Amino acid sequence: MGEEYLPSKERKQASLRLCNVSSSMTELLELKAENPSLHVLLIPGNPGVVQFYKEFVEAVYEMLGGCASVTAIGHISHTRKNWESGRLFSLEDQIDHKVAFINQEVQNTEIPLFLVGHSIGSYISLEIFRRLPEQVKYCIGLYPFLSLNKESFKQKVIGKIAASQILCPVLSSIVAVLGLFPSCFSRFLVRRSVGKSWSTTAVEAFCGHLLQYHTMRNILFMAMTEFEKLAQQPDWMFLREKKDQIAFLFGIDDHWGPLSMFEEISKQVENVALSIEKEGHTHAFSCTEAGSVWVADHVVGLIKPQLQVKAGKPKDTEI
Repeated sequence: MGEEYLPSKERKQASLRLCNVSSSMTELLELKAENPSLHVLLIPGNPGVVQFYKEFVEAVYEMLGGCASVTAIGHISHTRKNWESGRLFSLEDQIDHKVAFINQEVQNTEIPLFLVGHSIGSYISLEIFRRLPEQVKYCIGLYPFLSLNKESFKQKVIGKIAASQILCPVLSSIVAVLGLFPSCFSRFLVRRSVGKSWSTTAVEAFCGHLLQYHTMRNILFMAMTEFEKLAQQPDWMFLREKKDQIAFLFGIDDHWGPLSMFEEISKQVENVALSIEKEGHTHAFSCTEAGSVWVADHVVGLIKPQLQVKAGKPKDTEI
């Protein structure tokens, strides 16, 4: 890691924009550079609510000196408003959606595109890379969910709930009822439960987006299709082929991206860029400002050497 990052008091704020992608209303959180030398596209985990990544997007933009356009794209129907009238979207639907967005919005192919995926977003990023190899310069997976963890009790429970045609509507209805209470009450509940150390931004994102029936149904439906797809092993051949354009960051105690997967990747794909975060941040790194800043610093440390390579300078492999 480099020098300690101190956020500017006048840090530029990311703005929220609605965009129609393949007839689906899409939330984008973005900071645009006037003359960008690169474009960083963040693919979120599940839930795919871009507001969770506000501090991360702003930190990446500032650390890159404002020379990069940074965009976080939300998943379809992981939104406050029920734009899709209750329709459910699978993992494959979300992948197609991101590819369509790039084809629609990222049209200047001379500007290198860096994909940054979090959790299942890492898998989505790799699938985008597979489909658009000429457009993607580099792919970074943060706390990546690439294959089912058979040792995880939490994943077994989530998998059973997501696959149940009874439990999914019931759980979604309970969540929706909580969303009917005054916002101060829902914030109190989040602070007392899952969000004890979360930033105000993350708490607001949770209360404003997740406590909706259509959102929770889509989170669970997407999870069900993730579990079906990720029962398979990663595509080792593709990872070996693109190993110089891929990097992964794992956490110490993360059942979604366990260290057993770190070890398996290191065996299957020699010399791929692998790192372990040991600072005490969690899988939900973007829910705290400290986690957002640390991971942003790590990501920028991976991006900058790739820009040096493009400029014809020696490749710096030190992070």
